[in-house]
This record gives sequence, C-alpha cells and structure tokens, in this order.
Amino acid sequence: MPWLLRDGQVLAAVEVADRFAPRLRGLLGRDGLDGAYWLKPARSIHTVGMRFPIDVAYCDRDLVVLETVCMGRHRVGRPRLRARSVLEAQAGAFERWGLGPGDQLEISG
Repeated sequence: MPWLLRDGQVLAAVEVADRFAPRLRGLLGRDGLDGAYWLKPARSIHTVGMRFPIDVAYCDRDLVVLETVCMGRHRVGRPRLRARSVLEAQAGAFERWGLGPGDQLEISG
C-alpha cells in the first residue's frame, strides 16, 4: 500500500482512488478509516450516507494542500476550482499529523 508523506516523513498509509468505481464508492459503508483516502481527480466531495465525520484536504496538481476542512456526516462540500485531488482521513487525523494549507504532500510506494 502507498504511503502519504510530508517532507519525507510518513504520515499514514493511503488508499488511492484513481478510477471511477473506487472514487464513486469512496468511504461509503465503512465504520472508520485507518490512514488516508486519496481521490484523484476530484474538486469536491460529499459525506452523504457516511457513518463518520472526516477531515478533507483539497490539493492542487502538485499535491500542495490548498485548504483543509472537517466535514460532518451528510454534508455536501462546495467545489474548489484550483483543486485537482482530495485527501480524506477520519476527523482529527489532520490535527494529529499537523497537516494544513501550504503543506507539500507526496504519495510514495
């Protein structure tokens, strides 16, 4: 499984959803998330039907974090036009990782 890194430091294991079916399914039907889920391409997400709140990072084409938000269950996020991908994690993960706008991320492995 690939790893999510910032400045060479491993933050978490990451599942990559870069095809239609995995992006469509996303985190629906899960009771939680260990690590991160990366949707690409994506400019917006929703939590309709999800069982837990999530942290969301909107990233540009170079995987620089543009904005982070915490979304509760059953919400629809507005599109971020500069975003090219979205990183999701269980609520509270970004605070533990110290992840915020301007961070340069990398997917390795």
